Amino acid sequence: MADQSKTEQATPRRRQKAREQGQVARSRDLMAGLATMASVLLLAWQLPRVTLAWKELLRREMDEVAGHPGQLLPVWRNDLGAFDGIAIVAGLSWMVAVLSGVAQGGLVFAPSALSPKIERLNPASRLQQFISLSALSRMLKSLLPTSVIVYLVVGLVARDWMRWPLLLHASARQLSSFAGQQIFEVAWKASLVLLVWAAADYLLERRHHENELRMSRQDLRDEFKESEGNPAVKQRIRRLRRQVRRRQMLKDVEQATIVVTNPTQFAVALKYGPEMAAPIVVAKGRNLLAAEIRDVARWHGIPMVENLPLAHALYRAVEIGQAIPAKLYTVVAEILAAIWRAQARAAASPNRAGRSL
Repeated sequence: MADQSKTEQATPRRRQKAREQGQVARSRDLMAGLATMASVLLLAWQLPRVTLAWKELLRREMDEVAGHPGQLLPVWRNDLGAFDGIAIVAGLSWMVAVLSGVAQGGLVFAPSALSPKIERLNPASRLQQFISLSALSRMLKSLLPTSVIVYLVVGLVARDWMRWPLLLHASARQLSSFAGQQIFEVAWKASLVLLVWAAADYLLERRHHENELRMSRQDLRDEFKESEGNPAVKQRIRRLRRQVRRRQMLKDVEQATIVVTNPTQFAVALKYGPEMAAPIVVAKGRNLLAAEIRDVARWHGIPMVENLPLAHALYRAVEIGQAIPAKLYTVVAEILAAIWRAQARAAASPNRAGRSL
């Protein structure tokens, strides 16, 4: 009975794993049916040439027996041409079987399916397979095409029933021709029945395979965890990465030239030197992170400037590690110039006080 919880279609990953284990939708009956039909058609194609070759081989064997009554020479070893037709039929039939198998499921190499399993050697498990419902269904499936073939044979015999008494007075050529026609008709009709049944069996096998691959919602979640990772673990990794970037950013604040605030919501740390083309944003944050940036700036004596429009523009437009846009050069340059002038005056005030003393 199918699992009612498996309502979802199989994912590509589920199909790939099943393929790696050798589980593909493939019908052996379809391969056998195509090979049988090909054999019948190829035999009908090669039969005249094969018949002549074997008649010639038999004639030479009889001549050898008549010429050397005490010794039977293996003439067939020197006349392998009589076997060409049979070799062609066997080879092409084998190719049809192989190609039909490849067309159904492709080339599959599954080492796991070849690994030895102890339960396969258990007689009890094998006996249980023989008397299971699946074994009974397989037997009933095989009886259906067999019954159709028997019905066709009986119909063929009933159709030609009136001709059978006339064969008592027929020549050998007429008997062989009649027998060949009957055998060929039975062969191609039986192979056609097997082929049609094999096609239906393949469709049933494909449907059964799809039902076996169906997944439940829990299976989908488990597969997502396996392929993409556990969401809780991924969230923890992201949180740790944010913490590392946060610590590194606060450490970069120590090298900043100024910190622009608005004054409480945003904080943007800028770094500038004579060798740089434009100031670079080394850290930025809002709310709690902005407060931490201000604390680092106070601790290391980095100047802080309250400018609400500039802080808002820098936070929104510039990412960490990028230079400020050209339209903000003038405003930032004026702030830097004012800070440098204030620092110069502060540095000069102790010198003047020392000279006055």
